[in-house]
Amino acid sequence: MSKHEVVEHEQKSKQHEAHAPHEEHAKGPHDPKEINPKIASDIAYWSKEFNVTSQELHEAIRSHGTHVDKVRAALHPVKTA
Repeated sequence: MSKHEVVEHEQKSKQHEAHAPHEEHAKGPHDPKEINPKIASDIAYWSKEFNVTSQELHEAIRSHGTHVDKVRAALHPVKTA
């Protein structure tokens, strides 16, 4: 291979084909009944779902466990008349 062919080959290999546009998928939780505090996407999802900060969510998990219904009840207690 001549020097020109090598340079041409290297240039072609550096060229990338256009990728398909990245689509944002609404990521769901890892498990719909349990919150895994070690998975950032779970914390992001459930924080948004419960309309709380990640810190508030972590505190609720520490106090009430990782079951979604228990955390929901802790964060949004039902008021009785």
